[in-house]
Amino acid sequence: MRLIARLLILCLSLLSLPSFAATQGNLYQVHEPVASQTPDERSAGLTRALQTLVLRLTGDPKSTQSSALAGYFKDPQQLISQYGYENGPPLALVVDFDPASVDKALRQAGLPVWGASRPTLVAWWLNQSSQGSTLVGDNQDSAAPLNRAAQRRGLPLRLPLADLSEQGVGTVQNITAAQPDALRAASERYSADGLLAVAAKEDAGKWQAQWRLWLGDRSEQGQAQGDNPDALADAVMLAVSERLATRFVATPGASSALTLQVQGATLERYAELQRLLEPMNAKLLMARGDTLVYRVNANPDQLRAQLALAHLQEAPASDAAQPVDANAQPAVSQPANRNVLNFRW
Repeated sequence: MRLIARLLILCLSLLSLPSFAATQGNLYQVHEPVASQTPDERSAGLTRALQTLVLRLTGDPKSTQSSALAGYFKDPQQLISQYGYENGPPLALVVDFDPASVDKALRQAGLPVWGASRPTLVAWWLNQSSQGSTLVGDNQDSAAPLNRAAQRRGLPLRLPLADLSEQGVGTVQNITAAQPDALRAASERYSADGLLAVAAKEDAGKWQAQWRLWLGDRSEQGQAQGDNPDALADAVMLAVSERLATRFVATPGASSALTLQVQGATLERYAELQRLLEPMNAKLLMARGDTLVYRVNANPDQLRAQLALAHLQEAPASDAAQPVDANAQPAVSQPANRNVLNFRW
């Protein structure tokens, strides 16, 4: 009863909380480009929209080939709550999928689900053409393809203002540099988890880009191509999403039951932790003082990456508190130390 009462108090604070990682809005809504509003094109568009959603939620390109999902790809309307059209340009089929039905279908297919709490990225995107170089800024027309692609691939994206001072920072030299020292300093005002630097170039009507991503102590890089700015932006965001998924999404069979103990919790931090742990089937076992104990189903490295978004630090086992409470319901078992992770703010 004490645990239930504490949870009721904690839940009252959910509506007025600061956020660490961003909660990606409209995660189950897909804007799928279509050529027309004919029945055949609509049917094909609904199937493509489901494929886009499955890739967004799993981060695994092979997931769209799952035989367990074949029936849903043949008849996507089993998972759809509503759909309509957006005139654009481009013309798009806007599809709202039912989250509970989609998650159930993915789990029955043995596929993981990447939750809505995802790392925010500030993108320094430089377009180069024969007319010169332009840093893409928030609220510019050139930002539209980036924002569409980020929403399509489920990435919380922030763009710089691209004012005069930032134009001097967003140069080819800084954006293609092996270390993002200048960009990192200019990115502090945007409070993002990661930094994406993209040098895009138009050549004979085709677009290509080199991109680099820094998140925590790791970096990624790659190349992308597209027939137009929209196609290029989508190719970059898809590649970035797939790289991030390898860090935040556990592959089937790689998860195990873990006990997570977190010290230094407050009402605000509790709510943020609930969102971060949602895709890991987290169950709160105990809440005492500023210590929370959870049972989660996750890969340890995946759990560490997710908790890093809330600026949690892993604590040595010797520093962990001992929240043993004989009256807690349910009682906390004491698993082997290798299955216990301790973190603190």
